[in-house]
Amino acid sequence: MRDKNSKSIIKHFKITPPDQTIDRELQQKIDLKTKPLGALGRLEQLAKQIGIIQQTLCPTLTSPTVVVFAGDHGIALEGVTPYPQAVTFQMVMNFLNEGAAINVFSRLNGLAVKVVDAGVNHDFGEIEHLLNYKVNKGTHSFLKDRAMASDELNECIDSGSSIVNDLYASGCNCISFGEMGIGNTSSATLLMHYFTGISLDDCIGRGTGLDDDGLSKKTSILKSAAANHGEITDWDEIMQTFSGYEMAMMTGAMLQAAENKMIILLDGFIASTAYLAANKLYPEIKNYIIACHLSDEKGHRLLLEYLQLSPLLNIGMRLGEGTGAAVAFPIVKTAVGFLNEMASFESAGVTNKA
Repeated sequence: MRDKNSKSIIKHFKITPPDQTIDRELQQKIDLKTKPLGALGRLEQLAKQIGIIQQTLCPTLTSPTVVVFAGDHGIALEGVTPYPQAVTFQMVMNFLNEGAAINVFSRLNGLAVKVVDAGVNHDFGEIEHLLNYKVNKGTHSFLKDRAMASDELNECIDSGSSIVNDLYASGCNCISFGEMGIGNTSSATLLMHYFTGISLDDCIGRGTGLDDDGLSKKTSILKSAAANHGEITDWDEIMQTFSGYEMAMMTGAMLQAAENKMIILLDGFIASTAYLAANKLYPEIKNYIIACHLSDEKGHRLLLEYLQLSPLLNIGMRLGEGTGAAVAFPIVKTAVGFLNEMASFESAGVTNKA
């Protein structure tokens, strides 16, 4: 085992932008469908993006999967959330029993769900269908300490990579990532603040539904944490100080998915901060991302603007779990479907414009 105080050596990924040569052929195929130019709007952009990622005029979505990472946060014990930490493991059991929103939405829309114990403060034992990658039983409180050690961060990145590679080897080419962890909006808030420089006040939201007094307390605690840690610019140090295990593991998973040239369906606020961290290391990951929805969590709009991402949906969701991506997935399927199945003017015998 590496020394807990050693410098983290983050796994290297080979992320390259897809070859754009096929762009012209894809655009021609789209333009010759039986419709006015541009009439399908964002669907046309999605179809072309997916075709470029897969380097084909006939893209496919195979074994689409949502991976839900779960982990506990020491900061939750400081009073930033009205929910007890035990809710994390209870919700993991709900996922495994297929009773949560992500299970319902995924079942309705044809996605598989995988659940990962990244660092839940609970002994699950041997439970069927739970992927055990537990790093520890929850992070430390980052109010004064770092949330995790350097080797724990490295383990998270490696584990996320391994999980995605296993799914890729089984045929998955379209993947989304959800999370569960009481207190994780606080971690996401600090990550957003430190990686973007956006003011902490603009990043802090109500999380699981804080009232005004609760929001005031959360704000005070997070400002104290930022003051205690001071200025941090090193990527490893920011992640070690504020990330949750599930968020760091998601970061590694996203990076591996991009290396594998998979379609990445981006969920809400927590997932977007994991993507932010990944993007800081490898900006080329942006080519593989589809932003699925705008979360109602306060900081998400500013974060998407910073990342220059335009979400497919804005319906007031803020649940997490990967639910926004699961709800948006039919739009992605529709984009691929029209590209593959819609008739051209020539094949349909329809006269194109003069």
